[in-house]
Amino acid sequence: MAIDLRSKRIMVTGGKGFLGSYIIEKLEKRGCKDIFVPDSEHYNLVNMDAVKRAYDDSKADIVIHVAARVGGIGANRDNPGFFFYDNLKMGIQMMEIARLQKVEKFVALGTICCYPKFTPVPFKEEDLWNGYPEETNAPYGLAKKMLLVQSQAYRQQYGLNSIFLMPVNLYGPRDNFDPQYSHVIAAVIKKCCDAMRVGENEITVWGTGKPTREFLYVEDAAEGIILATEKYDSSEPINIGAGFEMSIKELVDLIVGLIGFKGKVKWDITKPDGQPRRCLDVTKAEREFCFKAKTSFEDGLKKTIEWYKKQVKGSGNN
Repeated sequence: MAIDLRSKRIMVTGGKGFLGSYIIEKLEKRGCKDIFVPDSEHYNLVNMDAVKRAYDDSKADIVIHVAARVGGIGANRDNPGFFFYDNLKMGIQMMEIARLQKVEKFVALGTICCYPKFTPVPFKEEDLWNGYPEETNAPYGLAKKMLLVQSQAYRQQYGLNSIFLMPVNLYGPRDNFDPQYSHVIAAVIKKCCDAMRVGENEITVWGTGKPTREFLYVEDAAEGIILATEKYDSSEPINIGAGFEMSIKELVDLIVGLIGFKGKVKWDITKPDGQPRRCLDVTKAEREFCFKAKTSFEDGLKKTIEWYKKQVKGSGNN
């Protein structure tokens, strides 16, 4: 039976962030009136007292745990302990209090980084435990993966209705374009736009360009998460993706062409490539709760580029 979210008190952690803001908008469009967003300034979810206070203040029936410490390869490489500790503490504590408060449903967001480094493509959920994650993001991926273990253990022992979703790499308007923490799409868009603005004729991109990735438009991801919240009821992990694969070089060429950057792309092969290949099998999500990504990759990139250009223009950096 699908849950009618309109009548529920819903807490969305990370609701002011990139993905969370789209989840909030989609919940509101569905008619949800009682949505609680524990902002990081007043609710540091690494602190158990703050977690308890968030539950007391929200009186949540449904919890969608989106809050996370995230970043690209560089951020993961430079902050492995920080990413491991904060993500693990937030998730474990959020789920523990959820079961103590007997919430109706807990939605935990994992990551494609949970998968082993050399997972056969497309990644199937049953391959999740067949190896160790890619080294640069293993602390982050494993911290998230432990929430799957917790979800399954809590369902078995306590009957907690919790689910574990694994979104692929996200992109779109409102993404993080900070060079220290951005992922590849935001990073390349910023580099191209910045180079054109100041008249530079070369940009540098990390790695060899050979690894492959899959990308999901953030609005589609939000829809998939809400559909799962409404309809999915199992402890088995489930992929949220678009189901396509492209190389980083193909991605960069596409972004360069859409932006109109005429300069040279230099590949810094001293920097890590990350996981060799990434592409999800998305058939389970379509079968279980009818989710299928709708936004074409080129259309999504155009929207993201236009949004970034407006932010730069609005800041006076033109």
